[in-house]
Amino acid sequence: MVRTRQLFADKGLAVAVVDAPSDRQSYPYLTGFRQKPEHVADIKAVIAWLKQQNNLPVWLIGTSRGTQSAAYIATQLSPANGGPDGLVLTSTILTDNQSRPVTDMALEQISIPVLVVHHEQDGCKLCAYSNIPRLMDKLPSGNRKELITMHGGDDRGDPCEAFAHHGFNGLESEVVEKIAAWIEGR
Repeated sequence: MVRTRQLFADKGLAVAVVDAPSDRQSYPYLTGFRQKPEHVADIKAVIAWLKQQNNLPVWLIGTSRGTQSAAYIATQLSPANGGPDGLVLTSTILTDNQSRPVTDMALEQISIPVLVVHHEQDGCKLCAYSNIPRLMDKLPSGNRKELITMHGGDDRGDPCEAFAHHGFNGLESEVVEKIAAWIEGR
C-alpha cells in the first residue's frame, strides 16, 4: 500500500499510511499486537482524527499482514462506535501457523462493505487463492461484498513480497483504479 499511496491520492482519495506504533519499532514488532485491544484503540484514534480533518468516510485497506489488522478492527468496531466505513483486503492472510489468519476471525461481526482483491497466482503460502472461497463465505451476506481477482503482471523475487504477484507487481494502477471505483460505488 505504501508503494501505491500516490496513485490513490491521484484518484481523489485522502490517504493516511499508518506505521507501527513507536513502542513497536523493534523486535517483536507487530507480532501478537495486531489483534489486541491496544491496536484497536490506536486505529480508532486514527479514524477519529481522519474524520475530524476531512469529514469523509474512512476505509481501512490492509495488504498481506495488514489484512490481519484491518479485518480484526472491522470485527471490533462499527462506524457507530468509531470504526471504519468500509474495508478492503488485498493479498489476505488466509492460513497462518503463528497468528490468527483472517479466515479464523469473527467475520460475521463485520457490518460494513468489504472488498477483497487477490491475485489468482499469489505464490505466498499464507495467501493461496484456493482459500479465497472460505473467506468470501465467512463474510456476512447482508453487507455489500465483492471479490476482484487479478491476473498477470510481473512475478519477481520472494513470493510473499511486493514485487511478486502477492504485491500486484505491474498491476498497481489497475488495482488502485478498481479499488477506488468500488469505494466510490462506481
